[in-house]
Amino acid sequence: MPAGVGQRREEIDERHHIAHGDALAAAANAHPALLHPHTVDANDAQAVEKLAAELGTVDRLILRLSGNKGAAPLLELDIETLRTAFDEKFWPTLTAIKAVLPRLAENGSITLVGAITARAGMAGTAGIGALNAAVEGLVSPLAAELAPVRVNAVSPGYVDTRWWNMVPDADRQGLFAQIAAGLPTKKIATADDVAQVIVLLATNQNLTGTVIESDGGAHLAA
Repeated sequence: MPAGVGQRREEIDERHHIAHGDALAAAANAHPALLHPHTVDANDAQAVEKLAAELGTVDRLILRLSGNKGAAPLLELDIETLRTAFDEKFWPTLTAIKAVLPRLAENGSITLVGAITARAGMAGTAGIGALNAAVEGLVSPLAAELAPVRVNAVSPGYVDTRWWNMVPDADRQGLFAQIAAGLPTKKIATADDVAQVIVLLATNQNLTGTVIESDGGAHLAA
């Protein structure tokens, strides 16, 4: 499932980050010389363009927009809820890319975050899987169109983040243990596991048009 909990937010890396919530404040307080937080609705094109103009040249754009809407068996899937899920993840992704693109460095990079539901046959994920497939589907055509700007994505699996807050605390650890037992790695990923892949994609000059599965082998076990 998708990593993270931030809805309709973009993150601009290279000393400038856009995100939200306590995690952002804690990170900024821990690294005040490196992190300068800004909060913006990534669906608001004018707001994103204004912030991008204030930041100037952007070396690395990292978009991590997430939500947990759209996961249900097809007969139970509410189409309006799925539309909302696209409004919270896919459309703001395009909006943010378009707003920042004129200010991306010539050798810059764009890194997106999808999810393993885009590529694994998992019951009950037709809606959310289509959403993540739409995000990951941007990678190859944009890598070709925007070269030499590099475009990549990470496709996380099960990650222990606040995305899972919809599961009561008393049940979450048991659920994680059950899921981990079916994974080749036998573990639920941490946010740091996914972050390491994001850093690789954002900085390695030989990677473009690539989606890396950081899922503990979930695509094999699905």
